[in-house]
Amino acid sequence: MNTALLLLPDFALILLGAAIRRWMHLGDHFWNGVEKLVYFILFPALLINAIVTTRLDLAAALPLLATAFAVMACGMVLGIVPKLLSRLPALTYASMFQCAYRFNSYIALAVAGMLYGSPGIATMGLIVGAAVPFANLVSVWMLAHHGEVGLWREVARNPLIWGTAAGFLLNLLGFVPPAPLQAFLGRLADASIALGLIAVGAALRLESTPGVRGFSAWLVAVKLLALPAIALGIGAGLGLSGLNYQIVVLFAALPTASSAYILAMRMGGDGRSVAWLISVTTLGSMLTLPFWAAWLAR
Repeated sequence: MNTALLLLPDFALILLGAAIRRWMHLGDHFWNGVEKLVYFILFPALLINAIVTTRLDLAAALPLLATAFAVMACGMVLGIVPKLLSRLPALTYASMFQCAYRFNSYIALAVAGMLYGSPGIATMGLIVGAAVPFANLVSVWMLAHHGEVGLWREVARNPLIWGTAAGFLLNLLGFVPPAPLQAFLGRLADASIALGLIAVGAALRLESTPGVRGFSAWLVAVKLLALPAIALGIGAGLGLSGLNYQIVVLFAALPTASSAYILAMRMGGDGRSVAWLISVTTLGSMLTLPFWAAWLAR
């Protein structure tokens, strides 16, 4: 119960974003601007601030990342299973497939920070920085024969990757930010969580393409239930414990990334069904994330 209460403010911000979008009629241009501000400025500042000020155990990074990548690979395998049993159009399937393993970075960093503070953000930031290119590569590969996107350019320009890399480089160099700079980064980091979660709520959509509900239900179960359980087993098998173990399980339990919708639309895919899956996994995670967090806190 205590864990659920800790996460309640984050989920309340998501619901607030949905309410603002519905009743204030601010328009798509406003929300696109908010998302760009969070993505390109505020979240990189959050990552740099957390990583620079946290003592890192790099020796534990390999089993941590190995667990995270193994979990994503399991999501891909489980995402392929329904293809053998369904008759979905190839483009619809390719669009929805990415929802089995992609993750919402905004919620990842918000939950890690709420439960574990700066060390949690730094650990989650390491996973996110490493996993984003992998997720993008696989997603584009699945959709590649239906369109083109500047994959390597997008990966190279991803601000979450650069924020993570900059933070780790400064940490390894022993850089200690002066008080004014640390306060500046701290203010940006504080703003990033609230605005990022409000933007997630504003993006919620609850309409899907007819005929995909069965596949959608499978993907929701994979993302919110199967992958965290798999992470528990793999992480224990690789000797993870403490913060690293807790963070990688929560990483596995995250809802699907909002960027899955953007990629599907760019490449001519079924954006409507992807948006529905993002919304359902986000709302479902309000129940499942507290459950997994409470399980880890036993």
